[in-house]
Amino acid sequence: MNSLSLAAGVLPEFGADVVADAAGEAGYPFAGFTVDPENWDAAMTSSVKRRVEAHGIGVLDVEVVWIPAGGELEDDYKRLVDVGAELGARNLLVVSRESDVSRNAEALHRICERAAPAGMRVALEFLMIAEIRSLSAAHAIVQACDHPAAAILIDTLHLQRAGEGVDVLADIDPRLFPYAQFCDGPLACADSFEAYLEDAMDLRSAAGEGALPLRRMLDALPVDCPLSLEVRSKRYREAFPRPADRARAILEQTQSFLADA
Repeated sequence: MNSLSLAAGVLPEFGADVVADAAGEAGYPFAGFTVDPENWDAAMTSSVKRRVEAHGIGVLDVEVVWIPAGGELEDDYKRLVDVGAELGARNLLVVSRESDVSRNAEALHRICERAAPAGMRVALEFLMIAEIRSLSAAHAIVQACDHPAAAILIDTLHLQRAGEGVDVLADIDPRLFPYAQFCDGPLACADSFEAYLEDAMDLRSAAGEGALPLRRMLDALPVDCPLSLEVRSKRYREAFPRPADRARAILEQTQSFLADA
C-alpha cells in the first residue's frame, strides 16, 4: 500500500507544529508542512523537528516556492530549501506565475541546484489557478530544466481539471513522479478563476467520497508512489475542528478506499 502523508492543507488554520502532532496522533507515517519565510524562524524549525522525531514520522514535503512572473527568483526560495533540508523533507513543492518554458526551466534548475545536495526532489505542480495548468506544460518545463532533482507533482483534482485525461500519465517517465497529492472531489468545475479557487480550497473530499476517477489515476502512478492527502475541505473543517480528529477521519476514509481498490 502507498505510504500516506498528512498534507498541510488539511489543517490550514493551524501552524506546522500542530500539523506534526496531528499526523503523529492520527497514525500517519509522514507529514507535509507549509513554510512561510516571513513567519518561520529557527525556533519553529526546532519545534517541528522535535515533534516529527517524537512521533517517529517522516517529512514528505515542504511548500511552496512560487516562481514569480518573469522567472527571477527572490531569495525566499533558499529559506524553504534550507528548512526542508533541516527537517529531512523528501520533496519541495514549486508553483509558477510564469508561463514561458525557458524562464521556468532556468528558475527550476536554480532551485534544484540548492535542493539536490539535501536529497530533495523539486516537484513542479500544475493547477488551474497558476500559469502552468497542464501535465504536458509541466513536463516540458522539467525536460528543459534537465536536472535529476526536477520532478512533477500530480494532484488528482488538478489532473482532472486540466482535462488531458488519465492516459497522459503513461507517456511520462514514472521516475518524474516522486509523490502525488491525493483527494476526491466533484467531477467537473465551472471554468472561472473563482470557481477553480473554491474547488481547490474548500470542495475537496477524501478518497471514495467524490466522483474523480481515482482508481484509474492510482493505477497510472508508480505502484509505491507516496500519497499526500491534500483534502482541503470546508466540510471536514466544520465537522472536525480538532486537528487530530480531522486528520484521522481523512486517513481512515482513504485507507478504506485503498483497501477496496
